[in-house]
Amino acid sequence: MISATHAILIIAVTAGCTFLTRLAPFALFGRKEPPKAVLYIGEVLPAAVIAILVIYCLRGTSFMEMSKWLPAFIACSITAALHVWKRNNLLSIGGGTICYMLMIQLIFV
Repeated sequence: MISATHAILIIAVTAGCTFLTRLAPFALFGRKEPPKAVLYIGEVLPAAVIAILVIYCLRGTSFMEMSKWLPAFIACSITAALHVWKRNNLLSIGGGTICYMLMIQLIFV
């Protein structure tokens, strides 16, 4: 069991780290234009993170049986289609996850 003091300490450290990451750009750059390298990283990093997440999620997929890879393929397709259609991360990730969970629980048992 986690004690109340331990839980409060965890919450305080998490809040402090979150606050510092939000404060850092303003402390470093103020009202100045950020360097080109920072702007470039801001442009390419989201796509790189999504690619890494897709590879991580699909790394253990077996292609020996259709029931093993088809739900993942359909869910990835739904996620991509929702994102292209609405450009909403929460909708696309949530929709793909819900579809995947429904498929593996109800269809591909």
